[in-house]
Amino acid sequence: MTVQPAAAERILATYRERTKRSQELFARAGHILEGGTTRTSVFFSPYPCYIAEGKGCRITDLDGNVRIDFLNNYTSLMHGHAYPPIVEAVTRQIQKGSAYAAPSELEVELAALIQQRLPSLERLRFTNSGSEAVMFALRAARAFTGRRKIAKFEGGFHGSHELAQVSVAPSLDKAGPGESPHSVPDSAGIPSDWADEVVIMPFNDIAAVERILDRHAGTVAALIVEPIIGAGGVIAPRPGFLQGLRALTAKRGILLIFDEIISLRVALGGAQELYGVRPDLTTLGKIISGGMPMAAFGGREDIMALFDPRQGPPAIPQSGTFNAATVCCAAGVAGYGAITPAVQAHIARLAEDLRTRANALFRRLHVPAQVVGVGSLFNIHFTEAPIVDYRAVARGDRQTLSLLALALMNRGIFLAPRGMGCTSSVMTHAEIDEFLTALEGALMEDLEVTR
Repeated sequence: MTVQPAAAERILATYRERTKRSQELFARAGHILEGGTTRTSVFFSPYPCYIAEGKGCRITDLDGNVRIDFLNNYTSLMHGHAYPPIVEAVTRQIQKGSAYAAPSELEVELAALIQQRLPSLERLRFTNSGSEAVMFALRAARAFTGRRKIAKFEGGFHGSHELAQVSVAPSLDKAGPGESPHSVPDSAGIPSDWADEVVIMPFNDIAAVERILDRHAGTVAALIVEPIIGAGGVIAPRPGFLQGLRALTAKRGILLIFDEIISLRVALGGAQELYGVRPDLTTLGKIISGGMPMAAFGGREDIMALFDPRQGPPAIPQSGTFNAATVCCAAGVAGYGAITPAVQAHIARLAEDLRTRANALFRRLHVPAQVVGVGSLFNIHFTEAPIVDYRAVARGDRQTLSLLALALMNRGIFLAPRGMGCTSSVMTHAEIDEFLTALEGALMEDLEVTR
């Protein structure tokens, strides 16, 4: 699909006209914060809008533009913004202190709630971020197995440390053959020998996974996977794929790690409950702390014993000034605790309605695009090829997708420039109706799609 330059310029001009205060603040920020922001993921061209307030499922920027928030801080908000039970819990706790150099009852309460919903976490520990959770899970796998290499999937995002930021979004001219991808660092500063320790595999191809693991026999400590690839395009596993990974890793003495930082929101017990697979270790984040900055990792008791300080210095020391900060735990107990089967069903129905109607609209307008997803997660892709792996996503029309996202912003809809979004518990079908109205207007009037 080709978007005429004049149409693209009109979309950009409308955005600039409606976000003048954001433009001014971004210019100022550029002299203070390198790149104008401390989150690369929130930057988009020509500049990001600055949010002044969030209430329920809507956000308001500095210029007073109100948008329905279908991004929810990159899926971390199950109940939208300023959810009253979370506000009350955080307010109550912060009056008692936000963090202590000691454990709290709330830490135990939240951990017990997580363990109840994810029985595979026989023991768990909290961290400040998902990147830290993954880092410690991988370190535990290496220590437990005595092996060095880590296996991950092309397009899978597991944080920003050296063993994770490899082949997340590689250029296809450097990525190698699809059935045996190359290991490509995604950041300067990652030594080549670190990248060489990361074995890259194609998602949804169990035969290729088996061949690659056999090629590295006896050297792989862990295979880490997003059971539903999130940031890479909301890619669902093919039937039997995750079960196949469980069998392959168990046979080879490789620890299976599920990164459920995003996929936890698809079921009360995450994707491992939805697909019936029990990993050795799991990393969690986002929704477990009600939108506050906290994450966790855990799994088999014999592996997690590496962190136990009760018999002297642990094999793996793990500390953090704000690990399990009481204010974060309070938000988690209130927010994560408010997720019920009824809430799960509600947000899944909303997203399924969005996907079904959007795909019907694309077909009616003969637009080569689709919306895929699982549960409350969805992602728009400008390609008609089946979305089964990273390369299917990478071959889509990303330029048109980013223009569509900007056009939707102009029409009151907020989602990621890469087309990712999710529903929240405070949404209704009225918000889905608004999304579809905005999508049709953006396609026909802004991108100038003709029937």
